[in-house]
Amino acid sequence: MRLLVVEDEARLASALQRGLQAEGFAVDVAPTGPAGLDAARHGGYDAMILDVMLPGLSGYEVVRRLRAERRWLPVLMLSAKDGEYDQADGLDCGADDYLTKPFSYVVLLARLRALLRRGAPERPAVLAVGDLRLDPARRRVTRGDAEVALTAREYALLAYLMRRAGEVVSKTELLDHVWDAGMETAPNAVEVYVGYLRRKIGRERLETVRGAGYRLTT
Repeated sequence: MRLLVVEDEARLASALQRGLQAEGFAVDVAPTGPAGLDAARHGGYDAMILDVMLPGLSGYEVVRRLRAERRWLPVLMLSAKDGEYDQADGLDCGADDYLTKPFSYVVLLARLRALLRRGAPERPAVLAVGDLRLDPARRRVTRGDAEVALTAREYALLAYLMRRAGEVVSKTELLDHVWDAGMETAPNAVEVYVGYLRRKIGRERLETVRGAGYRLTT
């Protein structure tokens, strides 16, 4: 397995390289954001360990650009920034996992092995179905060049349907995944919100499959 470590702290980068090589990995190190981005694009790596605060280009921007180019290299992000919003930003821009410094090397190895087991399936940071785009990091939805204003429930419903685009999704499944389990929800709630959504994204985009559910089309 080939790993790329993008880290500007020379001592930490060297320690990671030695430790991972002792575990049997082939490891390359890049000390800046631009160098890491270039290596990730062309190096044929199985996973990347990526610092957030880097010279030239932040780790957030590195992973955002990789995902925008549809490069699905698994990314474990490292950072001294341990706030919950910092971690959310890293995951929303396309990282697969986030570990705060100082960290346990044993935990880092376990998380790295988990990423390698999952491989590199497509997992875009921005969802796109036809001209409809949903950016979870910015909570922004656009249709073509126009922004679509959605309520929190409409947004959650659209996000779930976009992740299952082209598939028939039942009302029961939507209730389970979009509505809170502890809430009493009227049986026609899904129909009501599907109606709201159709008015905003286009009636033709959201099909009713009689007796089965709904399907978002391109």
